[in-house]
Amino acid sequence: MQNQKSNQNQKFIYGFHSIISKLRIHPESIKEIYIENSRNDKRTQELTQLANFANVAVNNSVNADFFQKLFANKNHQSVAAKIDNRIKMLHLDDILDTFDFSKQKILLLVLDGITDPRNLGACLRTADAAGVDAVIVPKDKSAGLSEVVIKTACGAADSVPLIAVTNLARTLKQLQEKNIWVIGTSDAAKVSLYEERWENNNANGYAWVLGSEGSGLRQLTQKTCDELVFIPMLGSVESLNVAVATGICLYESVRRNQQNQQNSK
Repeated sequence: MQNQKSNQNQKFIYGFHSIISKLRIHPESIKEIYIENSRNDKRTQELTQLANFANVAVNNSVNADFFQKLFANKNHQSVAAKIDNRIKMLHLDDILDTFDFSKQKILLLVLDGITDPRNLGACLRTADAAGVDAVIVPKDKSAGLSEVVIKTACGAADSVPLIAVTNLARTLKQLQEKNIWVIGTSDAAKVSLYEERWENNNANGYAWVLGSEGSGLRQLTQKTCDELVFIPMLGSVESLNVAVATGICLYESVRRNQQNQQNSK
């Protein structure tokens, strides 16, 4: 029984980006790294060197069957790591209660009903690049922090907190109580992303809310937002992939924030 419980607390991640990020940020969570015995190139040597520095065991005697059995049809790059799966899940209060609003505006990403793990991973990667302080998803009808999400995120799953909440509408109201301006994206919106109306300079920060490519934001989520904006579509396609839309919205916030900082000097 004890061995079964121990196995449930462990899982594998794969790919160089995922493992190197874990080594740099949470090396204590890695139990062992596996490298296919046919690989002895510069990348695996650098990975081994980093693992040795972090005092993490490396097994470079496994064969290709080991990876095929665990990661069939996945781009594992012949490297994998066994990690402790007992991750402390953050609560929204952990972020809001410790954030210093007097120094900067908070930037949050809220994803409503994103069930494709690759989309979630890509959104996490973009969120990391744009300096997002946390990504919020509903517990139900949403992709979780799976090995595919971790691989696609290329290390961002370790650097950007992912918070799962029970009631998304209630969570948005909690953000509004903290004077965080909640902006949703919708094809039915009357104002463009690039118009000035959505920006609230008195707010403590911004929370961008995006839905799935097919159905978009749920009705209650839309009603709870302070503002709805649309992304101009100038071609023949009707919608963008959520990861692409996320990048457009987040970097518009980054652009405006940098512009405001320059104007205040």
